[in-house]
Amino acid sequence: METAQRTLLKTITWQVIGIATMMIIAYPHTESLFDAFTLSLTSSTSGLILFMVHERIWNAVRWGRR
Repeated sequence: METAQRTLLKTITWQVIGIATMMIIAYPHTESLFDAFTLSLTSSTSGLILFMVHERIWNAVRWGRR
């Protein structure tokens, strides 16, 4: 089992990779580093929030549990 600090660091590095990837994808469309960063940060934040909501909803579903 890994420590909470290791899990947190892995989460942060994964988010940084995701933001960088989205910026690389968004930059040719926006032609602005600021707009590409804003888009990637917004996407990352909304994805994080929606994933948390998704997990909370699934925690309330009893189907498939033993």
